[in-house]
Amino acid sequence: MYEIKIEFFNREKEAEEIKNILRAEPTLITFIYGPINSGKTELINYLIKNLPEDNKIFYINLRGRFIKSYEEFLKVLFRVEKSRKYKKDALEIFDVISKITLGIPIPKNILEEIFEGDVFYFLEEYFTKLSEKCNPILIIDELQVIGDVKIDELLVYKLFNFFIRLTKEKHICHVFAITSDNLFLERVYSSAMLQGRARHLIVDDFSKETTHEFLSLYNFSEEEKEIAWNYCGGKPSYLIELITSKFFGKNVEEKTKEMLEDRKSRLIFMLVRNKDKKEKIIKLFEIFRDKERIEYSEDIDFDTLTFLVKQNILFLDPVKRIVKPQSRLDMLGLRDLMG
Repeated sequence: MYEIKIEFFNREKEAEEIKNILRAEPTLITFIYGPINSGKTELINYLIKNLPEDNKIFYINLRGRFIKSYEEFLKVLFRVEKSRKYKKDALEIFDVISKITLGIPIPKNILEEIFEGDVFYFLEEYFTKLSEKCNPILIIDELQVIGDVKIDELLVYKLFNFFIRLTKEKHICHVFAITSDNLFLERVYSSAMLQGRARHLIVDDFSKETTHEFLSLYNFSEEEKEIAWNYCGGKPSYLIELITSKFFGKNVEEKTKEMLEDRKSRLIFMLVRNKDKKEKIIKLFEIFRDKERIEYSEDIDFDTLTFLVKQNILFLDPVKRIVKPQSRLDMLGLRDLMG
């Protein structure tokens, strides 16, 4: 057993919103987004473990997958069930589908037929029949991985049409798409085909109050909580790093200063590698000298913003039109660079 285990903490607002979505008939695609390492996947994992048994959850995690073709995507999408022999009806597999399934289970003997035919037609029939027996929920994590894959058009738009069929048109399956790539989300948000067919739920970093409550569980003093907030803000992954360091005897302030120095080094080397962009980058950084967040406007150089979002230095919220550093460490680091 591990000496320290970090428990899921305080996402009641987001959890309740998702539960309310699941209590109603499927009508919209739900996009879950937010800054990197803000706890999006952890929230979903917590929820799906605690949903009633009449829900069947199909969880497709594209994180770390290098998908360059339609065929590669299908191999990730489906999970071949080899344990029994099945007839031609894929729904005969229903009884062995667990509450949470990684991939969409299908009998081996119909896999080739699916690859040769219309996959989305097959899936629509699959979920239609499944909805007669349970409440299917389809979750695709890190959807942006397939953002540039093409068939005769971008694969992701074929997926969106399929998701619209499942939710808005047929009301047979809840669909959640999780992404940490907010440039991808910006393109999606601007897509005409999704107007009135999608909702967006942000999972942001913790507030100061929540951060203090979280750290109290791990015996942080009031002074240590303030130090943690002043350096790391409410970024769950950074707070967990501090908790672990404190547990093994490291001074909290010393650790936060090390984390800031590491972030500054990354920013310095980013500028060194991109001297042609340096002037525009510094100009954009200057906006955050005395502001923690700004509203996006046409005055902001979008190419530079795009570059810094791709570098996970800035966060763009296309729904609220907010731009801010990805973390408090990023904000402190870029301010230190400007002197």
